[in-house]
Amino acid sequence: MKNTELKIKDELQEESLFNGSLGRRSFLQYAGVSAAGLALVAAGCKKDRGYTDMNSGATLDFKDDFGVLNYAYALEQLEAAFYIKVASAPPASFSAAEKAYFQDIQFHEIAHREFFKNALSTAAIGSLEVDFSSINFTDRASVLGAAMAFEDLGVGAYNGAGIRISNTTYLLLAGKIVSVEARHAAYIRDLVSPGSFATAPQVATATALDMALAPDVVLAAAGKYIKTKINVINL
Repeated sequence: MKNTELKIKDELQEESLFNGSLGRRSFLQYAGVSAAGLALVAAGCKKDRGYTDMNSGATLDFKDDFGVLNYAYALEQLEAAFYIKVASAPPASFSAAEKAYFQDIQFHEIAHREFFKNALSTAAIGSLEVDFSSINFTDRASVLGAAMAFEDLGVGAYNGAGIRISNTTYLLLAGKIVSVEARHAAYIRDLVSPGSFATAPQVATATALDMALAPDVVLAAAGKYIKTKINVINL
């Protein structure tokens, strides 16, 4: 199936998901039930797209936009799993405000994950198995360090993948998502070290631009936290 054959159903209507003033829980409900969310015509194409099975793992095929969207979906799965675990049992030293903010970030990441899952439909890879054994979820410094790594990696991943997206609607939505991820990154970095929300190398001093990371760099770093084998082709 060629890119020119892909159809987007009710693009303007679906884009309102990001433009509107939906509350986070309304957003989650919408994302969870909207079978048409960016309705990608993927039926019958699963064998040519990303997939996950017990033996071969998950395949990310970067030959077209589907591969990039599945790449984003994989990263959102990882982030959502992390924040769900933190929000369910935050470190005892977290303040009430920090607990509340981590709850909010959890809802954002779940919304992002479910959005990609529904948008990709049958072309989506399956659920990834995560490995957070290197993170001490009872320790504030360990949790914040991991959160900073995930957020910085996510922002760099979206920025680096943008050039690979040919469909302008997908590119626009990716830009909206990465702006939220950047807010997360700034908040987390400031908790770790006040005033470091936009410091190098995350933000280049000379150009005031966020970093952009290639998929192979991102997946190598994320691989520490993912048990499922990730197969990358046509990168």
